[in-house]
Amino acid sequence: MEVTVIGAGLAGSEAALQLSKRGIKVKLYEMRPKKTTGAHVTEKFAEFVCSNSLGAADCTNASGLLKKEMQILGGELINIAFETSVPAGGALAIDRELFSQRVTDRINSDENITVIREEITEIPKEGVIIVASGPLTSEKLADDIKIFTKKEHLHFFDAIAPIVEVESINFDKAFIASRYDKGEASYINCPMNKEEYEKFYNILINAPKIELKEFEKDAKFFESCLPIEVLASRGVDTLRFGPMKPVGLIDKRTGEKNYAVVQLRQDNSAKTLYNLVGFQTNLKWGAQKELLHSIPGLENATIARYGVMHRNTFINSPQLLEPTLQTRTRKGLFFAGQITGTEGYTESIASGLLAGINAAKYVNNEELLDLPKETMLGALTHYITDSVQEKFQPINSNWGLVPPVELPKKEKKNKKLKAELISKRSIEILNKMTVF
Repeated sequence: MEVTVIGAGLAGSEAALQLSKRGIKVKLYEMRPKKTTGAHVTEKFAEFVCSNSLGAADCTNASGLLKKEMQILGGELINIAFETSVPAGGALAIDRELFSQRVTDRINSDENITVIREEITEIPKEGVIIVASGPLTSEKLADDIKIFTKKEHLHFFDAIAPIVEVESINFDKAFIASRYDKGEASYINCPMNKEEYEKFYNILINAPKIELKEFEKDAKFFESCLPIEVLASRGVDTLRFGPMKPVGLIDKRTGEKNYAVVQLRQDNSAKTLYNLVGFQTNLKWGAQKELLHSIPGLENATIARYGVMHRNTFINSPQLLEPTLQTRTRKGLFFAGQITGTEGYTESIASGLLAGINAAKYVNNEELLDLPKETMLGALTHYITDSVQEKFQPINSNWGLVPPVELPKKEKKNKKLKAELISKRSIEILNKMTVF
């Protein structure tokens, strides 16, 4: 029996590779380049469209633990991510072009995977299926999913940050450092004094935005990926305590503390492109150019890609899915990726990993893998499939999803110790399991 995987994004690519290495034939459907999404810019698989960062790499962070769990579970894309990583302090950031090319080459050379460059407009009625069409699912397929789920989709907006060419940055003003000198000094930092920040803020709050289409106006923003103009609307100092916070970033040339700092993160291994951290935006392109050029160090910056915003689609997973990621009403149908409400690159890959493992087990008539809630991936999948939820919203991996650990009374507020113990517990559980 073969398995059909719809979508060659992060989740679909991971799922296809998991099935293949278990000897199962896969038909992998990808509509690009015949049909575009409005956010993707290439026809390669597993393309990163927003940021090039998968978040923290260390296990004392929830996202870092999820990465470690994927490695234990035999994840494929997480290893490629580490192979194509670029310096980013304590985070795992990748050369997005190299990463996508490696994944594409790997899939195209896999004898068990047949790639079909066509748009799937409806869920196949028979066979084992993994729908990993992503948050930018095509309209026709989205309509068919709506019919299957008998519920309206929920929507939220996702925004992409602009990218600039490093050669155009003025290093007389910008400096290289990581916050608190953690990891390699790899971020480019553009410092601002109070006057410069207030000028920047006034340009931002008065800048024209791209008008939303009528069908988009009732959609929601995802809190951890808010456009910078939305954050700014919450108050003049919101950015200074968010993406532009200056703490831990000192220009060693001057030793001065700054009022605000704009950080840029390496976007490719050649170190020619850098993206503005936390600068997701829906401003018109002319306004973006004016805003970026008001930042000290970016006065003459060449913008390689402007920020854009697009609507993301996700299903009401608590009412539709089991923790195994199979649908409750059709056991051979699985969903994976951001369409399930797992928000974030790492989370998307992880859900594709679990869906791929379980689709293979379903084909082989084996017991499906329902990961314990004490693991980050188990906690995440149990959360998004908890039918008690009435107002479901997308979520990242976080410590609040995982059952607590007992801490000595005097260590009750020791967050680092808590994270270490939760990580140790999860890793021990997975290492004892042999059902992957």
